[in-house]
This record gives sequence, C-alpha cells and structure tokens, in this order.
Amino acid sequence: MSTGNILDFQHVSFAYHADRPILTDLSFTLQRGEFVALIGSNGAGKSTISRLCNGLLKPTLGTVLLDGRDTSKVPVSKLASSCGFLFQNPDRQICENSVYEEIAFSMRAQGWKEEDIAVRVEEELNRFDLKADWYPFERSRGERQRIALAGAIAAEPELLILDEPTTGLDYLECIRIMDYVTYLNREKQITVLMVSHDMELVLAYAKRVLVLCDGNLLGDGETREMMKQESLLKKARVLPPQIPELALRLGEGFEDVYTVDEMAEAVLGGAR
Repeated sequence: MSTGNILDFQHVSFAYHADRPILTDLSFTLQRGEFVALIGSNGAGKSTISRLCNGLLKPTLGTVLLDGRDTSKVPVSKLASSCGFLFQNPDRQICENSVYEEIAFSMRAQGWKEEDIAVRVEEELNRFDLKADWYPFERSRGERQRIALAGAIAAEPELLILDEPTTGLDYLECIRIMDYVTYLNREKQITVLMVSHDMELVLAYAKRVLVLCDGNLLGDGETREMMKQESLLKKARVLPPQIPELALRLGEGFEDVYTVDEMAEAVLGGAR
C-alpha cells in the first residue's frame, strides 16, 4: 500500500444556497491507516463532509483529493474503488433482494470477475455470520447493519466512512461491528473516518478527533487530549465522555484517567 494522504481537504467551502454556507474554508488531511472521528452537534456539517469525501457532493470552493484524485473531476463510480461508505440507516443503502447480491453489488460495479466476487462474498458471509439467500429487509436492525457493512468493505476500499455506525444497535451488536472495523484498520490498514455523537465510542476506538462547529474546524488532535478540552467541546456543543469529565472535576492525581479501569486504579491508589 502506498504511503501519504488518502484524503486531503484544501480550503473547502460548501453551500446549497449562497447565503447559507454549510462549510467554510475547511482544511485537513487523513493519512493512510488512521482511525479518525469527526464530532460536532447536529447541523455542524459532519454528514456534508462525509459526502464530499467520496464525490457525492462537490465543493463550492476549494479542492477535495481522494487518493490523490480531485473529486470534482473524477466520476463517483471511479472514486468508489477507493472509498466505502456505511450509512447511518442501512435501509438507505441496501438495494438488492438477497444478501449475496448486496455484497456483490460494489464489486460488480467495479468490474470484478464473477469467480473473484464469489470468493469475496463467501468470506464476508462467514465473517459476518450471514446467509447468502436472506432477504435483507426481513432481517433485524443489527443484521441489516452487518449486511450493509459487508457490502461497503467487500471491494476492499482504502478509506471507510462510517456515518453513526452504531445507531439503533444493542451493546453486543455495537461491539461486534466496531471490533471488526478496528480489525480492518489495524490489520488491513484501511483508513477509517467515523462520524459519531457517541463520545464513549469515539474514546474507545478513534485515535484522532476532528471537532466541527457551524462548518468550521475548531480542533484537531489525539483523542485523549481532545476529550479533556472542556471549553472546546462546550463551544462545539458536545458532551465529553463521563470518565474524562469526572477526572477533570477531581483534578490532581486524575490527569491521565480516561477509562473505568484507570479511574478505579487512581481511586484505589489514592486510598493507599
């Protein structure tokens, strides 16, 4: 796999109407192999950014480069080979009448040979505990999310965008989805950009956080560092995770506490 940036936003602005900008002069990059979370309140522009990444939207001003290609000049069908997308609602993504056909869809669109498609589909069926002949819309919410994710990553994109990937899932379904995404990131070096309101999820999985507010980038840094930027998160109208927030209140001796285990260790250590 080549090195360098998989995604590059260069002074990007976007508006559906000239007098109502969604994004303003936004610049950031994602390096290959990163796991980055994009956070901010409703209306901050997170979903707009995710759709600019793969060319579904084109910048009003500035440039978006995906794998070195200008998304304004390359058809979305061509960009799809570099970017997989998991929608918040799988029912807006699933479009085939069987799980097999759904997983095969992106590979067929990119011209894969049928024998190669069959091998990859079988791998994803086994990985996600799915049946080839299931009718997707008769399955549970968690199963439909797994079907959608299997379809998004079957063609092995270099960038995977997750738009609120655990919405509507129970705890075990959430862990199952996120553990596999982590595997893709660590073992396959697939870059992940996750849009999420769930700060506990962000703290547990993302290594870097972009903080967005009203179409502007307020912060960009290592996840643990950003989770204790109380004034920054407040400005972005985002609540920090519970443990880091409590650690801030407790002060001295709790500076490096972010998880339940770390909190227990700090409390017990202070009691000795």
